[in-house]
Amino acid sequence: MHFEDLPTTPRSEELVDKAFSRAARAGRAKSGKEAQESMLQTASNILSDNLGNVVTSWPDFDLVDRFYYELADATLSDTDVGGVDRLRQHLSEVMWASRRTDEIRGEYHGRIRNADTDTARKLRKQAFARLADITEQVETDLLAIGTARDALKTLPDIRADEPAVVVAGYPNVGKSSFVNGVTNAKNETAAYPYTTTNLNVGHLERDHVRYQLIDTPGLLDRPAEDRNAIESQAVSALTHLADAVLFVLDASGECGYPLDEQLELLADIESTFEAPVLVVCNKADRSTEADADHYMSVETGEGVEAVLDAAIEAVGYEPELPFEG
Repeated sequence: MHFEDLPTTPRSEELVDKAFSRAARAGRAKSGKEAQESMLQTASNILSDNLGNVVTSWPDFDLVDRFYYELADATLSDTDVGGVDRLRQHLSEVMWASRRTDEIRGEYHGRIRNADTDTARKLRKQAFARLADITEQVETDLLAIGTARDALKTLPDIRADEPAVVVAGYPNVGKSSFVNGVTNAKNETAAYPYTTTNLNVGHLERDHVRYQLIDTPGLLDRPAEDRNAIESQAVSALTHLADAVLFVLDASGECGYPLDEQLELLADIESTFEAPVLVVCNKADRSTEADADHYMSVETGEGVEAVLDAAIEAVGYEPELPFEG
């Protein structure tokens, strides 16, 4: 699930103008009370349908994968919307307005039908005033929903139903080079809306299964105490996604970070993720002075395939097979 297909959210003024202009055209096609009935029907239908569509275009957050729920919540917490729960409240208010326009139509329909033409026109004007008032009452909600849509449509296209390996470790240890080297050339790069860093996602296929390798610079390359609240929530989201974690060390120290600091970050990652964590010592052609599960050199290619095989084995993904009777 991701949010790039969400439609643009209309303003209340746009909706009212659209409803009343189309109602005027509908009224010109008829005369007397029938014209007033037609105008009321047209205006209320347009408002009810458009307001309802604003809400139904969004996914049911009770059914959204936990990864995307938390990623959306982290993103919206850094906007004026203030999180998924507040967004749901705004959506609820707009749905209330949609239903209320239907109720107003029902309330005035019979009164107009039983009135004379002049009274019918006055009643229709009253109904229009109330329809406009209801729509204007949810203007703040529509603006908030529009803000949420603009923030969430840029979230990376990570597929929660595909096995994922999250790659962690300090900067310059070789994470991105590894991901780029073992996955296809068309890696996706998407910026988190609430950070200045990118999320790098590469894909590879083994035995007809597509795996995602996710490099998260700015999130999993520094200690937890250095992350802000929004970034910490994003890391929490990643814990729901990871089927395995590759933690890359540089024992040579060429990355600019002492080995003991790297091991402290490793301990932090191991305490954060429930998924298996594989420790990989990169730049093994320069130093292997670190206790690791695997040793490799992305630069020379030595050990890279073995690390990839180990990551896939750690994921332990078994595709669902069609039932064989």
